Parts: sequence; structure tokens; C-alpha cells
Amino acid sequence: MRIARRPLGRAVLGIAILLTAMTAVHTLRAAEKARLTVQDYTIDAVVNPATHRLAAKATVRFTAQDDLSTANFELHNGLRLTKVTDGDGHTLSAERVTQDSTVRVALPNGMTKGQTGTLNFEYEGVLNSADDSPVQGLKLASVGDPITYLLYAGRWFPMAGYGTNRFTATIKITVPTGYTAIGSGDATGGEASTAVTSSLLTSEPAAPSEQSEEGIPTLKRRPKPAADTTTSRKSGRATAANKPVEAPAAARTLGAGARSFTFTWMKPSFPGTVLVGKFIDTPITEGGANVHVYFTADKKELAQAYGETASKEFSYFTTLYGVPLSANLKVVQLPDDTVPATWAPEIVAIASRAISAKQNYRLLANTVAHQWWGVDVSPASKDDFWITEGASRYSEARYIEFAAGRAGEEEAVKDMSVGALAYDSVPLSQIGSLDVFDPVFQSMTTDKGGMIFHMLRWVLGDQKYDSAMRSFLATYAGKAANLGDFRKNAETVSGDQMTWFFSQWLDSTGAPEFKNKYTIYRTAKGFRLVGEIAQDLDLFRMPVELKIDTDGKTEDKIIDVTGTNSPFSVDTFGKPRRVSIDPNNWVLKNSPELKLRTAILRGQQLVTQGNLAESLREFQKALDSNKISSLAHYRIAEVFYLQRNYQAAANAYRDALNGDGDPKWTEVWSHVRLGQIFDVTGQRERALNEYQKALQTNDNTQGALDEARRNLQKPYARETNSE
Repeated sequence: MRIARRPLGRAVLGIAILLTAMTAVHTLRAAEKARLTVQDYTIDAVVNPATHRLAAKATVRFTAQDDLSTANFELHNGLRLTKVTDGDGHTLSAERVTQDSTVRVALPNGMTKGQTGTLNFEYEGVLNSADDSPVQGLKLASVGDPITYLLYAGRWFPMAGYGTNRFTATIKITVPTGYTAIGSGDATGGEASTAVTSSLLTSEPAAPSEQSEEGIPTLKRRPKPAADTTTSRKSGRATAANKPVEAPAAARTLGAGARSFTFTWMKPSFPGTVLVGKFIDTPITEGGANVHVYFTADKKELAQAYGETASKEFSYFTTLYGVPLSANLKVVQLPDDTVPATWAPEIVAIASRAISAKQNYRLLANTVAHQWWGVDVSPASKDDFWITEGASRYSEARYIEFAAGRAGEEEAVKDMSVGALAYDSVPLSQIGSLDVFDPVFQSMTTDKGGMIFHMLRWVLGDQKYDSAMRSFLATYAGKAANLGDFRKNAETVSGDQMTWFFSQWLDSTGAPEFKNKYTIYRTAKGFRLVGEIAQDLDLFRMPVELKIDTDGKTEDKIIDVTGTNSPFSVDTFGKPRRVSIDPNNWVLKNSPELKLRTAILRGQQLVTQGNLAESLREFQKALDSNKISSLAHYRIAEVFYLQRNYQAAANAYRDALNGDGDPKWTEVWSHVRLGQIFDVTGQRERALNEYQKALQTNDNTQGALDEARRNLQKPYARETNSE
């Protein structure tokens, strides 16, 4: 998913966070009314890293939200159903639909709205590639060594209402000796036992529930037909017969010392992620949270530092938002073949590539914040994902402000502004019609969502904003919430009607591009600045800061900008020298700089999708905004480098060196890449010269100097596959 191993890795931190957020929002499909909701899971699973095999049994208690003849669940295509039974133990017919990773279970007696039922699923399969992933090209569930990850987003158990359906769960995981399992909630077990051979797929179904909550009778089954039947085969669909399929016996013996871990989470949320690995447990004693870090041996020396940072972030967010559902936090290492980070109740997981001596505290803060925005309060529908994803994104910015000051927070806000404007073509209130892996959905829910929280803070002021966030979390703790709930809470705290604010930023697209026109007059007491703020959105309304630098004291004034032209008059003692509109970037707005950066972001995302031709068009748009943009030239060079068009790549790298030098790291990496191009084209002396120039920059961004030194010692040899 990266076009280069090092320089791009750092430069697209925003994309990495975006992908994290998109995993956090969990891969929902097209917006549609949920026809059933799951209340509880009981899962018994065995994983064998040596054979990449998962075998499991899941008991699902659910309620019909409509009259049902079939119950639909999502399940990873790499997992084969061997048996489905109802609460009375009768075998049911199940149909596989591979196009959308679903399983459709026929309900012989049907279910009426409000009726509760129980289904038992038995299944197994090999999980070690992205081929059958519910998200094309992205591994979200994998059984292997040294880390097995079964992410909620991977649909490794039958799911419904992804990201919106809160549930409780008891999950038992049996693993070989030497492995530790991490899950949400209270854990029991972990002791070694004798050799374990999975009998999950041939065991008797769980005893049926006699009565559901609120006295509603559970699902019953019609008398079994005289003969077994199999659902008809349709294009792209596989079927499971009514009679049980005998499971293969291969590769389910774990050997002596196998261990079982049971995790119980009884507060409705999303406790569907389990991580298994050869982890070393590092407890952290500092801070108010009970933090444990689970890293593999190669990252052990970094565990203490990451745990302390996670503890500080957890404590900061607790002060900001209040106590979350749990004070426990498990920081867990992910392998590099999956998402940059993910979360679950009590779990913060980050990829190995994000674990280094220079801590990625931004990514960690974003993921920790989901203990409030996701675990504690969740979206009621896909249209409401901006609430939790935007709040987590802005929580990251708030922590940056806390740790690095206002200047650091401003940089984070600029990053959010770029993402918010990159794909601002669909109103945020209608985003649920898109797939969550659509770049538009990603940018809008995370970055535009984050900017909405940033602007709300500006409109309300810090004290009322923080009060509104705390009261919202307290009111909807353990629940799903929608825009109406959030707006009502904000209006209650502010004491003002705020339909104008939410309508403007959620029901419309676009952002203003401010221009100021003014005249300076001398007065008896000094000077008077008379002018107007102009912008191109007729319905726009926002308070906007006006900063006037004078020969003496700097003057600040808040202008209520309404419509395309808003007049102002400001008296100053010293003569005005410079007038700035929204100097602290409190309002989402367009500017030449942002137009350049949004074009580059769109180009980078097209590169990750493999659409190199379109990416070049976007990078060219960036150059149209700034002909000497070093970053735009560098990105163009990277595409040519990917294509092995070395002459064009070299030309573009030189253009980057001759550009505006923004960002600074483009200089060192352009020299490194030029050296590598000379190496692969057999020009060693010229390559050595470029590596020396790279060292002279003294800029080790993303290990550039380390790369240059390696290439000085040994000529660079490009791998056969593109990097």
C-alpha cells in the first residue's frame, strides 16, 4: 500500500491515521435499516499459528427488528460453515454469498418483529492472506506466527450491524504453548494443559434458552422435513446442506501445554477483537490507568516508553471527558501486514512499523481516544460516524496541543483541513450512502468531522465546549447516538439554538475563501480600519477572527460573517500594517496552500489504490497552484520511480531539489533516490556523490541518513517487486 519504504511512509502519516480511523469505523456496507440486532455472543475458538487455521463455534443471541424469514450475518469468506443450528439444536440451512461476505440462514418458522432467537454456528478455515478478506486487499484476520490477529473488522465470527450494533461477549481462545491471548474484558485461564485437539465442529450445540429477556419466547423450529435439502446454487454463492458436514481432522492438534483464555465483556460495545502472540507483558505503574503493554521480544525495549505515553494520553482524555467504560488499557503490537492501528474495549493496537524510538504519539492518541469515542459512545448509523471518528481525530489534535503547544495543534488542524477539503463533494449528513473504504467517506468522517469539533470549540468557547463533550459522553455512555442527540446536547450547554451551525457544515459542501478589502483613515485618536470580509458562499455564517497588526498594540476583533460580504470597522491607536482573517485557523476555509495540499493528498491516495495515471493528474493540479512545490515534484518523481521510468524520475527529483524546499525532507530523500537511480543504472560514482550530498543535509527524516550510509557501503539493488 506504500509507494516507497521510507519517505512516503512518513509523509503520509495523515493517510495512515485515516486508515486507522477507517478500521475503527469498521467497514460497514451500504446504509440500510438493520433487520436484526445481536445482543450477545458466546464464542469458543481454537487457533493454530503453525497451520494458519481457526476452528470456532459461536452462539449468537439476537432480536428481529422486522419480520424475518432469513437471518443475515457477515462472515469472513475464508471460513467454511460446517453446521448451523437453532436454539433447540435443530440443523438449519445456510447459504454463502461471497460477494458481500455474508451468510443467510433460513428460519423455517420465521420470526416476528421483537422476537428473540439463538443460532449456533460452527465453522473453520485457513486465515493467512487478504484473498478472502471482507475488504479487498486488506488483511483484517490472520492466524500465524508470531502474531495472530482476529480484528472485529475481519468478521471472524458471524456479525450484524457492523459498527452500530453494540453487544456483549464471552470469548474463549485456545492457543499453543508459548502464546498469550489478548481480548476485551475480564480474563480467566491462561494455564497450560495437556494436548488439545479441537472438537468444536463435532460437538453438541449449546442448550437452548428457555426464555429470552422480557419473557419473549425464543425461536422455535417447524418439524424437520422428510428429506434433507440444499439451497440452490447461484452465481458466486456457495451453500451448506441441512445435514452437518463432517469437519476435516487435519491440523487441529495443538500439542502439550496448550492454553485457553476466556474474556468476558458484559457492557454492550464492540468486544470482537482478539490478538494472540508471543508477547512479553510490561505493566506500567505510572498514571491513573491500569496499562499493560504486549510487545514481542524485538520491541521489548520500547514497551515502557509506549506504555507511559499511552498512560499519559489516557489520563489526559479522562480529565477532558470523564471516566470511560473501563480503566484498563492493553497496548498491543500488530504485525505490519495489516492496518496501522485499531481499537476495541480496553485494547489499543498499533503496527510494528509505528513502534520506534521516535514515538508515534499522534497515532497512539487517536487510537486511545476511541476508548471514549467508539467504545463508550458509538454512532447510531453510518451517517453518524463523523461523531466518533471526528471526535477521535480532534482528540488527537487536543493532545498534541497539550503535549507540544498551540503550534503543534495548528499543524494538526492544517492536516485535518486538507483531508476535509480533499473530497468535499458529498454532504456529511448523507455520507452513509457510501462504502466506508471510499476515500470520500474516510476524509469526510475523520477530517471534516474533526474540523466540525474544532469549529464548535471556537463557537462555544473552551469552557462550554469541554462541558458539552463531557455531558454528551455521560448522557450516552454505553449507547449509540445520532446527530440530533449531539446537537440537542450542544444547544443545552450553550443555551443557543445551533441549527445554523450543524446545517451549514453537515448539510452542505464547500468552504469559504476569504478576501479582505479595507481602507485606513486617520482619526483624532489614531486610525480607523473600514472594510469588509468577502467570500463566495451565499449562505455562510460564522464568527471569524480579524487580527490587525499595528505600529503599537495588536488588535483582535470578532466579525460575524454572514453572506458574501460582511462590513467591519475597527479603531486602532497605531497605524495598521497588516490585516489577517482567521489567523489561528479556527474556520475550515480554502486557500492556495490548501488547494495544493489537497491535490497532493488525492494523488497519494490514488497511488495507494494503484491508479498511477490519475495520481499524476492530481499532482499536476498541485503544480498548477505552485509551480515550484518541492512536494508536488517529489510525488511525481515517486510515481515515475514506481514505474521504473528512471529518467523521468531523476528529472522530477531534481525539480524537487530546485523547488521551494517545503517540506525540508524532500531535499535529503531526493538525493537518496537519485543515488539509488544511479546505482540501479550502473553509475556508481554518481550514486556515491548523491549519497554524500544526502549526508551533508544532516536530516535523518524517516531514516534517510541511515539509508544513505547503507548505500555508501553497498550499492543499492532494487527488489524485483515494486516497493
